[in-house]
Amino acid sequence: MREAAFIKQNTAKWKRYATEPTSNPDELAHRFIELTDDLSFARTFYPDSDNTEYLNSLTGKIHQAIYRNKKEKTNRFVLFWKQELPLLMKMHHRQLFYAFLIFAVACALGALSAAYDDTFVRLIMGDDYVNKTLANIRKGDPMAVYKKQEETSMFLYITINNIKVAFTAFVLGALFSVGTFWILLQNGIMLGAFQYFFYKHGLLLTSALTIWIHGTLEISAIVIAGCAGFVMGNSLLFPKTFSRLESFRRGAKQGLKLVVGLVPIFITAGFLEGFVTRHTGMPLYASLCIILGSAAFIVFYFIYYPYRLQAKAIYEKPLD
Repeated sequence: MREAAFIKQNTAKWKRYATEPTSNPDELAHRFIELTDDLSFARTFYPDSDNTEYLNSLTGKIHQAIYRNKKEKTNRFVLFWKQELPLLMKMHHRQLFYAFLIFAVACALGALSAAYDDTFVRLIMGDDYVNKTLANIRKGDPMAVYKKQEETSMFLYITINNIKVAFTAFVLGALFSVGTFWILLQNGIMLGAFQYFFYKHGLLLTSALTIWIHGTLEISAIVIAGCAGFVMGNSLLFPKTFSRLESFRRGAKQGLKLVVGLVPIFITAGFLEGFVTRHTGMPLYASLCIILGSAAFIVFYFIYYPYRLQAKAIYEKPLD
């Protein structure tokens, strides 16, 4: 069957499922089965089509509605972290990729700018920070900046500041995603210039093994917050079958859930920066263990687990 015929045959049904929600369990189960059939067909014959993506999104929403209406064996808090957040993440992996790509390109721009302009790092990081760090390098303790503040106050300050950055990246998505793009660009350029500064002084590895103890979680969470901002911004730009207002309402709600889900990660990153990063003389294996463990958690929970969860819901056993 040609894709145009497939769409024409099912458009009315998909539109009704999208615009006429139901709380009837039997009707929800019927809709879920119908949509998984359509999605399987579309994935087989039109894998790169926007309609396949739309069907995937619509099926995910019905799946969430089923789990909202079935009798829960565990509390709402656990279900949010175990199912709702990962499935939302799966729905928006494309936005996550764009956020990562923008941040990575901004890092490269920051490093290149620092390489070709000696004043760029001072412009980005400020004279005071650069002068203090140069003094620390001369004293043989380049990461001493992480030891200057008392642990608890540093933990609280860093955590609150990072949460503020994340919510700013999300809220500015309401400016048709342009604000989120700017926050990612700004932070990416800062990171690239910052790392090049240490590279120039032969301290790239030393800085990486120290800064990324907390930075792995912190930077990942900022990129995911950018994804949340794009979810809200893109809901305004591309409402699909919804009215623009309804699309924005849905996008804002989904983006807010994503960014709220990052709060524990920012608390953990703040704890590491306040209490652990300051121990610059820790063994190499300890630094690597924290950095690689943090990276593994991010990849598993935000990329692999959502794929696995959705595949299980669609192809194995949609309903208990």
